[in-house]
Formats: sequence, structure tokens, C-alpha cells
Amino acid sequence: MTREEYIKLFHKEQLNLVAFKRLMDCDEEVLRLVNSAIKTEREACAKIADSYADGLERNYSEIIADKIRARGNND
Repeated sequence: MTREEYIKLFHKEQLNLVAFKRLMDCDEEVLRLVNSAIKTEREACAKIADSYADGLERNYSEIIADKIRARGNND
């Protein structure tokens, strides 16, 4: 994840609103940021696998992309 992606995620998840709280007092917000980062990275990986799909029939790349995305559904 790039610094720019982190900054966007930080503001999207509104961690800037808890900037003056102690870290131990904002567990929910930090967990939300971590889970959002994981989801973003998982989707980026799946898109790479998708880019190798030939479009004619399901191939291993598409199956891999589906498996990557499905990992988030077990949370």
C-alpha cells in the first residue's frame, strides 16, 4: 500500500476524527482501518489475477481471483 493510499484510507475511515485519543481508546477505529486496508489489498491482488484471464472461459487466474476475494467473507 502506498502512502497516498494509506492517507486516503485514513480519512475514509475517519481516523482523523480520533487523532487526539490515546491509541488504546480507539481500538474500533484502528481495527476498521486495518480491515479496510486488508480488503483494499485483497481486491488489488484479485484484479491482478483477473488481468490474466483470457475472457473465453474460466481459467486458473479467475479461480485464483475468486479465492482471494472469498478470503474476506470468512471474517
